[in-house]
Amino acid sequence: MPSCGKYRTSLYSRILSFCTILSFLPATLATEWIQYPPDGYATMTHYTLPQGFIAACGCTPDSTDYPTAAMNQMAYGSSTSYGPTCGRCFNLTLLNAFIANPPFYPNVTNSIVVKVTDLCPLSKSGWCNATASAPNAAGHYLNFDLAWPSSSISNNFFPSDPSLYGASPDFGVWNISYQSVPCGSWEGWNHAAALGSVANLGYSACCPDNPTGSPNDTCPSYSDQAGIPPDTHTGFAVIAVIPHVLLLLTVSLTTYLL
Repeated sequence: MPSCGKYRTSLYSRILSFCTILSFLPATLATEWIQYPPDGYATMTHYTLPQGFIAACGCTPDSTDYPTAAMNQMAYGSSTSYGPTCGRCFNLTLLNAFIANPPFYPNVTNSIVVKVTDLCPLSKSGWCNATASAPNAAGHYLNFDLAWPSSSISNNFFPSDPSLYGASPDFGVWNISYQSVPCGSWEGWNHAAALGSVANLGYSACCPDNPTGSPNDTCPSYSDQAGIPPDTHTGFAVIAVIPHVLLLLTVSLTTYLL
């Protein structure tokens, strides 16, 4: 019969081995973030962002006085709070209305420079559901969800043809081109109150004036820092998913040690 001392040593070794396995779980189980080029093609949708609202990045309320957008979660780089895309600026150009029937290619070129201040949560369907391995329904890995209507964007920003589609149709989703641009091109650049993060949010805010991709001026991923899986659905990351993970690990540990 094995001695108690040998049993304790064996038990300790198993616990140590199991903890070693756990240390690799985030890298092993996490879905990879979307790595996108500085210029390319995407979809654009729009959503209502109240004036003065503090969105996911924690940018100042005055940023909403100027063109802003949310980016789809897996390209944004965090499943909640701030991510590496926070504060970045893009020039977005409308190409065609994706769902228009008959197809609609406007005879005007409408472009706008936006600052990313928010995330568009991952879902099983919709336009923000792209992952690193699968694009959205339009075949794109990026979706810019424009904060519109907005006092900073014309009501006629999205063109149409009333003779074909009736009065003021809302196509809802557009194919666009995007270009990464310095935030000096953003309309809010010369307004100090529109730049930076909300100070009293502390570490839950990160909204650089003009991120370049350098670690010195670009936000990290909040969810990576907190150990929250990238593909967690925003809104129940902490209260639902993590307890399930803890339960799974508790059962696994019990099974492993017996």
